[in-house]
Amino acid sequence: MVPLSTVDWPGKFVASLFLQGCPWACPYCHNSAIIDPRIPGVVAWSSLEELLARRRGLLDGVVFSGGEATRQIALGAAMARVRELGFSVGLHTAGPYPGRLADLLDAGLVDWVGIDIKATPANYQAVAGRVGAGGRAWESLGVILDHPEVDHEVRLTVYPDGPSDGLDVARAARDMGVRCFALQQARQVGAPAGFVAARPGWDDQVRSLAADIEALGFDSFTFR
Repeated sequence: MVPLSTVDWPGKFVASLFLQGCPWACPYCHNSAIIDPRIPGVVAWSSLEELLARRRGLLDGVVFSGGEATRQIALGAAMARVRELGFSVGLHTAGPYPGRLADLLDAGLVDWVGIDIKATPANYQAVAGRVGAGGRAWESLGVILDHPEVDHEVRLTVYPDGPSDGLDVARAARDMGVRCFALQQARQVGAPAGFVAARPGWDDQVRSLAADIEALGFDSFTFR
């Protein structure tokens, strides 16, 4: 649990919860230490409620992140409780469970979603390490866009040995109706052993990609 974050939900002051477990194996994962769902949790739910009681009027909401938050069966109940306490709810997801995501949005439990779209469908397995990952992720993006009352940000993370389809990803997202897009440059911190985050000329390549994506005309574009 991060008691105060200004980066996990753009424009909001939030507490962030990092939920363990994820069905995918992205080489740049910055939370690789919590991917195994069998590791005992380290934060009691009561700790969040105590924090929210102290920070009423100071925090805008709670972001459920991961790992992959939608893997947790109790996520819906947790979100409902946060809303009951008077706080908004944000969600970070990679979209592996579009049905679960649809249930959360249909129930009106989520105010904002940051979704990671990692590649075009043809290249998805090379990033996520799982067959069929691309279909699920892009389906989840469609679920979000079917709920215009829910704010969103689509994030694409690029890394030196990854697919070179970033502009295609951004263009396809724009054509689907995505309003807010962020390009993220993978970092070494928190990534699995052996991951390489840089190579000669890489920074210039990413800056060039950022300029090309910005030119697509999203309502909001961020380069991190």
